Amino acid sequence: MIPYGFLKTVDLPFDEAEKKVTEELKKEGFGVLSRIDLKEKFKEKLGVDFKQYVILGACNPPYALKTLEAEENIGLFLPCNVILYDADGGGTAVGIVRPSAAMGAIDNDALVDVAGTVEQKLKNVFDAL
Repeated sequence: MIPYGFLKTVDLPFDEAEKKVTEELKKEGFGVLSRIDLKEKFKEKLGVDFKQYVILGACNPPYALKTLEAEENIGLFLPCNVILYDADGGGTAVGIVRPSAAMGAIDNDALVDVAGTVEQKLKNVFDAL
């Protein structure tokens, strides 16, 4: 684990790991709003070969609304990012942001409970991998 997220390597090929993550997110009420393929973008924009590395922007709409109602500028921290990349030594590394770490930068008590609930849902996704 890293201080700002959950991180582990799963023994799955990249595409299978991404599919599994997406399925587990859905079970917890999250949809994927965005998918950024850094390997593709680095090749296109810089002509650089890079390992498979994808950032998924996950959103749970009811909780996104609650956070925006509590703190209008919280959109700077949304959506919840999930990363997948080719792990050194094989498998796929999966990382999921810890909302409590991100929300810790904001002095707003109304966000504490929501961040905790969202973090538990994301931890459930992580544990299911």
